[in-house]
Amino acid sequence: MKLKFVLSLLLISSALSVFSQKLTVQSPNQKIGVALFCNRNTDTGEWFLKTSYKDNGKTSDAIPCIDLGLSRSDQDFSKDLKFLKASKPLLINEQYTALHGKKSVCSNSANEVVISFENPSKAKLNIIIRAYNDGIVFRYEFPEKEGRFVIKDELTAYTIPKETTRWMEKWNTANEGLYTEMSDDKIVHQEWSYPALFNTSDKACWFLLHEADVNETYCGTKLSDAIDTTKYKLTFPNPKDGRGLGESQPTITLPWKSPWRVIIMGNLGDIVASTLVDDVSSPSVIKNTSWIKPGIASWNYWSSNHGTKDYKIVCEFADLAARMNWPYTLLDWEWDSMGNGGKMEDAVKYILSRGLKP
Repeated sequence: MKLKFVLSLLLISSALSVFSQKLTVQSPNQKIGVALFCNRNTDTGEWFLKTSYKDNGKTSDAIPCIDLGLSRSDQDFSKDLKFLKASKPLLINEQYTALHGKKSVCSNSANEVVISFENPSKAKLNIIIRAYNDGIVFRYEFPEKEGRFVIKDELTAYTIPKETTRWMEKWNTANEGLYTEMSDDKIVHQEWSYPALFNTSDKACWFLLHEADVNETYCGTKLSDAIDTTKYKLTFPNPKDGRGLGESQPTITLPWKSPWRVIIMGNLGDIVASTLVDDVSSPSVIKNTSWIKPGIASWNYWSSNHGTKDYKIVCEFADLAARMNWPYTLLDWEWDSMGNGGKMEDAVKYILSRGLKP
């Protein structure tokens, strides 16, 4: 029995040594960590991240593996990547104000490391990692100064143990669906929307997967476990997702940075309070914001589906906003098909007569 035990330990030790840990980035409060590993015990191979969360002296391995890599129209940036260097940790410490949201004054504070790789063709790829007190973000960068290419695929994939409880919404372009709770043998194979919420099997760590700073140089993505229920791969849109309009594979011009891949992490209160998606997004290009006045609006769609097609319902919700001293009433989809007593122009006149703005 002792011999079998010793042999088991040796096998486990041997298996662990195959994966070479290169570096770790920790959050300013030391609770959250993200480590970079190679699938070989060398400086060249396939690379992945591993995230951890520490609270009250207990460490949880939240996501044991995040596959990394991109496939570009001219060459691959996932296999046989050679580690070149890692920058010294840089403290990001910014303050900004928001016109709406969870709070008006926000803090963008993290430790950042830039990791440089090259593929067998000597083409360069950087991975930028930040560890925040409420999560982890990372993005890809092609630092070279010239070139125009199509991104064929992004290989980012989150390995989530089946024991981890998850709440996820089936993919739909409107992002209007119910969330399903799943774990173990109840996990469904399909495509999923953001955000996706998880709770580790020991209940010690919650985390939420999202993306941020998506702009015209890339596409919004979705998650898919269609092949493996323990692995959620980032997936590009299908042409049908845009009703045949637009490109499902983005064309990029170097130098280029991808959107941020976001993992908000902590207890459930940390996730609810987090502004991490805003923190890592580019500042607004609107300089004069004095005309933007956030406020409560009455909204007929929640209780009266297709309500904006009905002039009388629109007027009833304008009356509701006036009684409640709310500044706005919201005219949702189908305003251009309004009937039953009036058209859009009539509704706007009525709303303004009640001292509201549409």
